[in-house]
Amino acid sequence: MSQMFKSLIVLVVTIISVHLVYIGVIRPQAALSIENALSLGQSMPRNLFVILKDFEQEVCLVLMFWGSYLILSKCVALLKDRYLFNVDLLEKNDEGSLSLDEALKGLEKLPADALETPLVQTLMASVRRFLITNDVQNTSDAIQSSVEALAVKLEADNSMIRYLIWAIPSIGFIGTVRGIGQALSQADQALAGNIAGMTNSLGMAFNSTLIALLISIFLMFFLHQLQSLQDALVVDTQAYCEKFLLNRISR
Repeated sequence: MSQMFKSLIVLVVTIISVHLVYIGVIRPQAALSIENALSLGQSMPRNLFVILKDFEQEVCLVLMFWGSYLILSKCVALLKDRYLFNVDLLEKNDEGSLSLDEALKGLEKLPADALETPLVQTLMASVRRFLITNDVQNTSDAIQSSVEALAVKLEADNSMIRYLIWAIPSIGFIGTVRGIGQALSQADQALAGNIAGMTNSLGMAFNSTLIALLISIFLMFFLHQLQSLQDALVVDTQAYCEKFLLNRISR
């Protein structure tokens, strides 16, 4: 099952789950709180159910859970393969010398999960380059180009997460505009002395922005943690190839 298909399944499940929570818990509780406040002649309460009750907040929560899944799945994938950096994938033969032909065959026989990792792919490309050119500088250039391509790929893979972090505050601002629009449409009631409708609409406007900004800050923090792991992967891949390959073939 491809990662994109898994992500779409998680998105659909998240939409259904969050919507069920909204129609079963959040909106009924918010309606009850507002009704009690109105019966007592009080303004709209500021509890969690009231703050979360609107459509924009629901969408923001869906995107938050989906974005969290995308970030977490990438972090798990990176951490799962870290053990490879502690293994010498170019082990010497029985005679104590390094045979790159045998090392390449050994790399090609690795399990599929290990074979698809950036470290093994970079190492295989570098070994092939040396076997073809028998030149250390060309091999070093191959390592450098592979590492640069890896950095570009990792950055491109984060594009959807960056889009979500941008989209969530935008959705919050949509709620703000909608709330302010409703408040302005009730200006005549406010001039007549009934400001309850206007304050309720303004509360909806500010609630959506509040939730959206908090979620954006939350996701941005974890995105930076993911980028730290990705940067470490790039640096460690280059260091591994220099230590276990370049240092041996340059002797």
